[in-house]
This record gives sequence, structure tokens and C-alpha cells, in this order.
Amino acid sequence: MYERLIKVVANLKSPRILLVGDFMLDIYTYGDALRISPEAPVPVLKITKTEYSGGGASSVAMDLAALEAKVTCIGIIGNDANGEKLKKILSNPNIDTSGIIVSQNRPTISKQRLIGLAQHRHQQQLFRMDNEVTDDLSTEETSVIIETYKKHIKDCDIVCLQDYNKGLLTNDVCSQMIEIANKENKKVLVDPSPTSDYSKYKSATLITPNRKETSIAVGFAVEDMQNAAQAAKKLHDDLNLQAAVITLDKEGAYLYTSDFNGIIPTRPRNVYDVTGAGDMVLATIAVVLAAGNDYKTAVELSNIAGGLEVEKFGVATVSIDEIINEIIGQNRGKTGKVKTIDNLCTELKWHRNQKEKIVFTNGCFDILHRGHIEYLKFCKEQGNIVVVGLNSDSSVKKIKGPERPLNNQHDRAAVLAALESVDYITIFDEPDPLELIKTIKPDILVKGEDWAQKGVVGREFVEENGGKVVLAKFVKDKSSTSIIEKIKSLLKKE
Repeated sequence: MYERLIKVVANLKSPRILLVGDFMLDIYTYGDALRISPEAPVPVLKITKTEYSGGGASSVAMDLAALEAKVTCIGIIGNDANGEKLKKILSNPNIDTSGIIVSQNRPTISKQRLIGLAQHRHQQQLFRMDNEVTDDLSTEETSVIIETYKKHIKDCDIVCLQDYNKGLLTNDVCSQMIEIANKENKKVLVDPSPTSDYSKYKSATLITPNRKETSIAVGFAVEDMQNAAQAAKKLHDDLNLQAAVITLDKEGAYLYTSDFNGIIPTRPRNVYDVTGAGDMVLATIAVVLAAGNDYKTAVELSNIAGGLEVEKFGVATVSIDEIINEIIGQNRGKTGKVKTIDNLCTELKWHRNQKEKIVFTNGCFDILHRGHIEYLKFCKEQGNIVVVGLNSDSSVKKIKGPERPLNNQHDRAAVLAALESVDYITIFDEPDPLELIKTIKPDILVKGEDWAQKGVVGREFVEENGGKVVLAKFVKDKSSTSIIEKIKSLLKKE
């Protein structure tokens, strides 16, 4: 499964996402909590710094951009300093903010958090102050929002509605946007507001409430998997959805579609801050579906991305590389050592991020003997990760003649994979490994000492790229050819 997920993430490309929602500014004011106030039993903060980041739909936009999507934003901010700060935060080549209108009648929604530090570390949120107006938008503002939406709907791959119930995505606006999208055959993904009435989301494609939001919407507590199954089915059926996704914190997410009904688990996390986790889930599902994948795959990857997000403080993005690294880190060693070149390169990138040295060697390894064992041990001593380029059957025939190999490439690969000194094996068809070496870009290239005079294939490339070539001593009188000749001579005597 994990190689399938890596392939999906590596091929998300750059989908076009139309994002409508409540754009907010998050303000984090940090201070050292050095003493208790003499005026009241509260900590006194000595301010050390203030940071600004995007919240609400702004967070989703940044998440989408980190996943290399092209995002067109539609929303409203105030004509104020916080609005200017928010636009600056969203000034990303992948984010188009021309659809965010400026209102003279309401402020930019902002959430200011006071963060106390004990001994200059151990961050703890102490208090939050919100500045907002949540009345419905004026008729004129609503008209501009709808017209902007109509203008961009044809050019997008998928629509996201991020609803915090701040006066933008009213019942009428949601219904209109979903109807317009359905007519254009565009999927609509909704991160809903905490309300008991979800009727405004009817006929959307997918909805992603968390456990608490779901409980409010369906009228009963979602405390176990049976509750989750019942709630997901109710949302799916009542709202005429293609998919209902209920996020369940450390338990993962419950997915209900016409084809799948069940929990999609996630691994336990050291949760540092849940702020923005739902935004990351929505963004990940959007880009995965826009790339043509199914709902189950989208939720599997959103679990991973959301899990990475909660291990960070505040609203933080998660990149494609981080998701791939996480998948590999969770699954390393579980699915075998024989890799296609594409999958191998992805895994080697992860190893390089861990500062590990890549060693490469190649050969036919037709009949494994002591010489091979000592040689591969030597390779392992030169670095951290040993990659063996294994000549395919057709390649061996070109080198050794029509009677070779005695063992086919799958058997030879399986035997090599059983060795502790070998980390990865990839099979190649060419007579020499030069192109494979150029693709893998090893830090150390190992060949037998008999290549000293013949010239090591790939030496120039490896050394030009900062690597080195190491020659290994042979174990005397040990080779596949000599073993084969000995067997032939014994057969003749019989």
C-alpha cells in the first residue's frame, strides 16, 4: 500500500483549487511568564515577540500552496492593518487573492493568542482574543462574491468551502455555489461550521466535520465506531453527498461512500497543537481528489498530513516531501528491498534527508558465494545504505552468453534481499550501469579491484558530483564462473 501512496503523492501535479471561505489573521504574542501579578492571580508576560499567520480559509490556502496547488481565493477582509498583513502572508506565487474583497463595514477577522513561556520554552496558550463581525454580508458584497465565483468556476478542478459561520457562507450563498458547481460538474468539498443545521451543504460532494461538529449536526454523541458509522451514513444520505468524512482525532477518520464504509486509522501522534489540523485535512483531500484519485486514498493521505500538522505549533503547512518522508519512515523495511527505479529514488531522497550515505554497486550475482558475501559486507562498511544494481536476465545473456544466468532475476534478487548488508535492489537491462548510476547519484561507488585496469564505469560522474570510488579486494578463487565450471567438470566425470 505504501508504495501506492508515495506514487500518488509524487504525482499530484498542480491542481487548480477554487477556495471560498472565512479568511482570518492569526496573531501569536509570546512572552516569558516570569511571575504572578500582584494585582490578580494571573501570570505576567514579558513580551518577547509577535508572529502573524493565516487562519481559517487563509490556512487552507497556504496548505494548498504547500502541496503545490494553484489556489484562487474568494472571501472578504476589512480595510485595516490586519487585512494588509493577511494579504502579505498570502503573497505566494501559487495563491491568487484578487477574489478577496475589501469591506468598509467589518474588520479583518483576527484571533490573537497570548503564549506563555516557562524558562524560555514550554509554550502554553494562555488566552485568545477575537476581533470579528459575524453578521451576514450586505446584499452588494454577496453579489460581488457570487459573481467572482461564477467567473472562476470553469477554470478550477475542484471547489473548497471553508465555513466558520462568519457571515460569508450563508444558507443562500452555499446553496447557490453548490448548485453552480454541480452544473459545471465540479466537486465541492466542505469543511462545515459547528451548527445543528447542515441543510445549506446539501448536494455537495464531500463534507469533513470533526467528532464534535458531527455530534452537533446529527443530534447524538459520536463516542465510538458504531456512532461514527451511524452519523456518517446519516450525513451521506440526508445531504445527498458522495462522501462523508468524520475526523476522529487519534483514531483516524470514518469514511462513508457508496463503495466504502469504515474507519481509516492513523498512527498515534505526539499532539502539540491541533490548530489548523482540519484545514490540512481539507487541503489534502482536495489535491488528491483533483489528481483523479479515489476517496479512500484521499482520506488515507489526509490522515498523514493532518497528523504531521498537529505535531507542529500553531497553524503550520505540510509539504509533499514531508508526507513522502513520513510514509517511508512508517513503512521502511515492511515491503521488501526490491524496488523500481522511481520508488528507489523516492526512498533514497528520504535517506539523504537523514544524512545517510548511499553506496552503490552492481553485478549479476548468479550463484551467490562467499566472495559475494564478503564483497557486499565491504560495501556496507563504506556507508549507510547499500543499493545493488542487479543485471536483468537479458543483460546477463549479453555479458555472459546465452547459457546464463542459471538463476532468473527474481530468484537472484530474492537471495540478495535476504542479506543484511543489502538495503535495496533494483534490476536494470543495460549492459553497463552508467545510466543507473546517473539516476541514483551515489555518494560511494564500489567495484572489485579487477576494475582498476579496465576502468570503473561511472567513476567520472560520481567524482564530478562529489562522491568517491572504492575498490574492493576479491576473495581468492571465488567466482560464479569458476563454480559453474567445476560443476560442469563433475557432471562430465559422471
